[in-house]
Amino acid sequence: MQLKIMPKKKCLPVGRVALILYLCQMISALEVPLDLVQPPTIIRQSPKDYIIDPRENIVIQCEAKGKPPPSFSWTRNGTHFDIDKDPLVTMKPGSGTLTINIMSEGKAETYEGVYQCTARNERGAAISNNIVVRPSRSPLWTKEKLEPITLRNGQSLVLPCRPPLGLPPPIIFWMDNSFQRLPQSERVSQGLNGDLYFSNVLPEDTREDYICYARFNHTQTIQQKQPISVKVISVDELNDTIAANLSDTEFYSAKPNRERPPTFLTPEGNTSNKEELRGNVLSLECIAEGLPTPVIYWIKEDGTLPINRTFYRNFKKTLQIIQVSEADSGNYQCIAKNALGAIHHTISVTVKAAPYWILAPQNLVLSPGEDGTLICRANGNPKPRISWLSNGVPIEIAPDDPSRKINGDTIIFSNVQERSSAVYQCNASNEYGYLLANAFVNVLAEPPRILTLANTLYQVIANRPALLDCAFFGSPLPTVEWFKEAKGSALRDDIYILHENGTLEIPVAQKDSTGTYTCVARNKLGMAKNEVHLEIKDPTRIIKQPEYAVVQRGSTVSFECKVKHDHTLTPTITWLKDNGELPSDGRFTVDKDHLEVADVKDGDGGTYTCVANTTLDMVSASAMLSVVDVPNPPFDLELTDQLDKSVQLSWTPGDDNNSPITKFIIEYEDAMHEAGLWHHQTEVSGTQTTAQLKLSPYVNYSFRVMAVNNLGRSLPSEPSEQYLTKAAEPDTNPTAVEGLGSEPDNLVITWKPLNAFESNGPGLQYKVSWRQKDGDDEWASVVVANVSKYIVSGTPTFVPYLIKVQALNDVGFAPEPAVVMGHSGEDLPMVAPGNVRVNVVNSTLAEVHWDPVPLKSIRGHLQGYRLYYWKAQEGSLKRNRRHIEKKILTFQGSKTHGMLPGLEPFSHYTLNVRVVNGKGEGPASPDSIFNTPEGVPSAPSSLKIVNPTLDSLTLEWDPPSRPNGILTEYTLKYQPINSTHELGPLVDLKIPANKTRWTLKNLNFSTRYKFYFYAQTAAGSGSQITEEAVTTVDEGKLAGILPPDVGAGKAMASRQVDIATQGWFIGLMCAVALLILILLIVCFIRRNKGGKYPVKEKEDAHADPEIQPMKEDDGTFGEYSDAEDHKPLKKGSRTPSDRTVKKEDSDDSLVDYGEGVNGQFNEDGSFIGQYSGKKEKEPAEGNESSEAPSPVNAMNSFV
Repeated sequence: MQLKIMPKKKCLPVGRVALILYLCQMISALEVPLDLVQPPTIIRQSPKDYIIDPRENIVIQCEAKGKPPPSFSWTRNGTHFDIDKDPLVTMKPGSGTLTINIMSEGKAETYEGVYQCTARNERGAAISNNIVVRPSRSPLWTKEKLEPITLRNGQSLVLPCRPPLGLPPPIIFWMDNSFQRLPQSERVSQGLNGDLYFSNVLPEDTREDYICYARFNHTQTIQQKQPISVKVISVDELNDTIAANLSDTEFYSAKPNRERPPTFLTPEGNTSNKEELRGNVLSLECIAEGLPTPVIYWIKEDGTLPINRTFYRNFKKTLQIIQVSEADSGNYQCIAKNALGAIHHTISVTVKAAPYWILAPQNLVLSPGEDGTLICRANGNPKPRISWLSNGVPIEIAPDDPSRKINGDTIIFSNVQERSSAVYQCNASNEYGYLLANAFVNVLAEPPRILTLANTLYQVIANRPALLDCAFFGSPLPTVEWFKEAKGSALRDDIYILHENGTLEIPVAQKDSTGTYTCVARNKLGMAKNEVHLEIKDPTRIIKQPEYAVVQRGSTVSFECKVKHDHTLTPTITWLKDNGELPSDGRFTVDKDHLEVADVKDGDGGTYTCVANTTLDMVSASAMLSVVDVPNPPFDLELTDQLDKSVQLSWTPGDDNNSPITKFIIEYEDAMHEAGLWHHQTEVSGTQTTAQLKLSPYVNYSFRVMAVNNLGRSLPSEPSEQYLTKAAEPDTNPTAVEGLGSEPDNLVITWKPLNAFESNGPGLQYKVSWRQKDGDDEWASVVVANVSKYIVSGTPTFVPYLIKVQALNDVGFAPEPAVVMGHSGEDLPMVAPGNVRVNVVNSTLAEVHWDPVPLKSIRGHLQGYRLYYWKAQEGSLKRNRRHIEKKILTFQGSKTHGMLPGLEPFSHYTLNVRVVNGKGEGPASPDSIFNTPEGVPSAPSSLKIVNPTLDSLTLEWDPPSRPNGILTEYTLKYQPINSTHELGPLVDLKIPANKTRWTLKNLNFSTRYKFYFYAQTAAGSGSQITEEAVTTVDEGKLAGILPPDVGAGKAMASRQVDIATQGWFIGLMCAVALLILILLIVCFIRRNKGGKYPVKEKEDAHADPEIQPMKEDDGTFGEYSDAEDHKPLKKGSRTPSDRTVKKEDSDDSLVDYGEGVNGQFNEDGSFIGQYSGKKEKEPAEGNESSEAPSPVNAMNSFV
C-alpha cells in the first residue's frame, strides 16, 4: 500500500508546535539544486531606507544565485547607473554589491538617491527593492540668545528643546553642566518632543544649567543647546520684590500663586488626532500643570486597553501600545486630576497600514505541459494596488507568453514549455509603502533525485517523535513512499505521517521502531531511493533533584543532582544560576553530581538549575536558594509632628534578607547629658515604619532603629537628626529618702538624686524640709544644690522627725513630695538589764531571764540583748584574766529570756547581759554565777596492753580528757575469743578511779582476749574504749599481741627466740600464709555478698545470755562484729560523745537559743541553726573501738 504525501494540514496538539516550525523550515529550504538550470534569485540586498555614515565607504548589497550565474546591473534614480564611468564605484566579483569609495575622495551627498539592482541570466531577471540611500546628519543647534526665566513658586513652566532635524532623528535628554541627568518625577518630566515640562515649580528648581542634549546614534555624536537659567522666587522674596517696586494698592493685589485645578500643557484643547502605522508603537502623551501636581489616568472609550501590549511611561503621562493593529483604532482619553478638580482630553487614533503579505508568490518548478499558478495577495490601509512585472519589465509591455493568463493578483499558467521560464515580480503598494517579491517559473524535465545523505543515522529518545528526512527533487513532482527493513509493503498512514517535503514522522517512537528505513521517490522519468537508520535511546532522567534550601549568610550549602541515562549516551551536567552561568568564584564547587556553595553571600540567593545534556535530549531540575540573615539596618530616619512631649519617627526598612522582620527596636541618645550612651525607647511591630514617641523635657534626643527577625537584630541605623525638647519643671521627686543621725545631736537626711534625664531642665536643686514628729514646730526648709545629703545639727538625741525632699529647677517645682519619718542620732544605752536569773537545765544547758530596759533609756533603735558568759579557769590561768574565753550570744528584738547551749558539765560559769541599739552596747548587768552539774565522762584517753605472759596481761591507760565530774571508778570487761572466733563468757571488773595500771592473772595461755574499758562519774558511765591482746605461747614459742585497732598500741612479746632458721618455723609460716590467702579470698567474697565474718554467724547461732547485746545506758555491750566496732554509740546513751543536748533533755524550744559565732536568728530574735562555740578538740572516744580478730591481724601478731 502506498503512503501518499499529505496535501492538507492536520490539527496537531500544542506540544508539536516546535516540530511543525521545524518542518516548515525544511519545506522552505527545498530548492532547485544549483547544478540544474534556473532563473536568478535575489538572496541578499540592502534595506529599502538605507542611511549611511558619511565618514565611511558606501556599500550597497545585492547578491543572487542562478544557473547559469547571473550578471548584475544597477539603476539610479530610475536611469541606468554606469559604474564603469565612475572610478569611485566598484562591483564585487560574482556579485552585484557596490562599493563607493568616498573615504579617499568624494562626498556622501553626491551618491544620495534611489538604487535598484537587476540580476539576469538566460532564464530570466530578478530585481531588488528600491534602495533609498541617504547619509546621516547631525546638525548643530542654531545659535540663540536665551533670556533667564524668573517665575513664582508654584507656577508651571515649559523649557523648549527644539533640536535640529537630523537623520535619523536624535535621542533627547536633559542634563546639567556636570553631565548629570536632571531628576524627573510626576511634577517634572520630558515630553515626547524633547521639551521639559514643570507642572509647578519649587524653589529647588532654581539653577542656571538646564541643558538639552541631542544624541545622534548613527554618527555617535552629541549636540547640546545653550544652558537655560531658571529662578523660582519664594513667597517671602516675592513680597520683598513687590514692596520695593509696587504701590500699596498693587502690593496687596499681587498675591502669591495659589493652588489650582489641572490644565493640559500638551496636547492643547479638548481633542486631538493621532495616526500610526500597523506594527509600530503607538505613543500617546498628556502632560498637565496644576497645584498640587496632577495625576494622569488613561482609558479607551468603548473598549479596553490591550493587557499584554500596553505600557505606561514617563510617570503615566505616556501611554504606549506595541504591535499596534487596526483593532487599536478608536478614542483614547487621558484624565488629569488633583484635589481641586479634573480635566480630560480625547485623542482619536487611526491605525493605517503599509502593505503586508497575506500570500507572497512562491517559485514554481514545472515540467513541460504542466499547469501552475502564481498568487500575490497583500493587504493594507488603504487597500494596496497589485502590479506584475516579468523579468523586471511591466507585464503589460513584456513579451507575450501564450501559456500565461493574468487575473488580478494571480497569474495562471497552462501547458507550459521551456520558453515559459521567467522571473515574475509582484508589487503591492499604497501611500504608506510597497512590497516587492520575485518568484520564478522554471520549466524542467528531471527524474527524481534524493538530496538526503545515504545511510544517515538518526538517534531518537523513546516516546518522542522521530523525523526521517527524505529531501527530494524532480520534475514533474515525484511521489514518495517509505519502507522498513526488507518488507515489501509501504508504511501505512495510520501509524506514520508523511509530510510534503518527504519527511517520515513517527509520532511516538518506541524501542521496536529501531531499524533501517527506505525512502523511494518516483515520477514518470524515473525512480530514486535512499536508506536511513533509526536508533531509539532511553530518556535521560534526573532521579535525585536539588531541593529548596534556606541558609544563613556565611554558611555552606550543597545541591545534589543524580542522573540516569542511556548507557550509550554520555551526559554533561551543567549548573546554572538564574538561567545564567555560575559566577566565576572559587566558592562554587561542582563535583560529580553535587554543587557546593561555600561562604554563602546575599547575591548567591536565586534559582539553581541542574541541566543534564546528551546529544539527543536535555532535562533539568531547579531549586531555590534563599539566603537569610539578620536584617539590614533601617535608613532614612525622619522626625515629624514635633511637639513638646512627643514626636513621630519614621524610617525605611532595610532588606529583611529573606527572613521577615518581626519588630523594630527604637533607642535614643541624650546628647546633652549622656552623649554616646543609647537607651531603650520602645519596640513596634515589624509591619510598622512609624512610631509615636513620648519625650521628656530638656533632652537633646537622637534616635536610631534596629530591625529584628528570627535570626537576630540588625546593626543600628544611622542616628536621626537631633531634637531638643523644651525645659519643664521636674515630674518626680527624689526617691529613697531617709533620716538617720550619725551623731547623737544631728539628723542626716539622704536621698537618691534625680538623674540628668529626670531633671527636665537646667538648675536642678532640692528643697529639704523637716520637723519633729511629735511637736508643733513649723517645717524648717533649705534649698541645696544637686547633692544627695543634708545634715541637720543640734537635734535632740533619737527624736522622730518628719522629712520631705522636693526637686526644683529653673522652671519650677516638682509635685509635692511624700513625707517620710526618720530619727535623729542615737546614743549608747544608759541602763543595764536588771533581775538577771539563771536556771540550769542540765549539765550542758541553762536558761537565762532578765527584765527589759525602759525604751527611753535605750536612746536608739532596740537591736536586742547580748549575753556574755565564760567559764572560770583553773590553776594559774585563773589569775590571768586575759586568757579568759568569753562567749557571746545575741537575742534580737525585745526578747527577755534565752537558752545557753553547749555548756561544759561540772563547770563554774559567769554571765552578764547588755542592751544593744544602733550606736552600740549599754552597760553590763551585774555578773551572775552558776554551776553546771556533773556529766558522764569521755572515754579514757588511751588503753595499752603490755607485758603479756602465759597467763597474764597488764593494762595501762590514761584518764578521760574530759571527766565532766569526779571519777568514781573504772569498769573493765573482757572475754576470750577461741580459734573459731566464738566469744567466751564476759568478765566484769571494777577498778578504783585512782589507778592507771592493772594486771589480769590466771588467764589461758595463747588465748586472744577482747577488752571493754570505760570510766564512771556520779552521773553515769562514759564512752568505752576497746582493745584486743593475746597471751603468749609456751616457753620458746612466739608470743605476740595483735596490732590494736584505732587508738590502741602494739603488744610486745615477753621474749624473743631466734627461730628464723628453724625448719619447722619455715613450714609453719608457709602453712599460715596459705591459710591466710584462703581466708582472704573467702572474706572478700562474703563481704561482697553483704555477709558477716564467721564469728558473727557463730555468735548468732550460739547466743550466750551473759553476752547478749545491751543498751549502752545500762553498761552492756553489743554483739561482736567487725562491721559494727566502728559504729558510734547508739541513741540510748545518756551523754552523747559530742555532748549536745537532746530534745528530751529540756522542754525549751530552740527559739530560746541565742546567736553564737555561727548562730542565726529570725526577725523576732528566735534562734535557728546549731550552737557552735569554741571548744577543745576531743580525742577518740568509745565509738572508735578496736577491730575484731581477723586473719590479717593474726598475721601481724607474728611480726
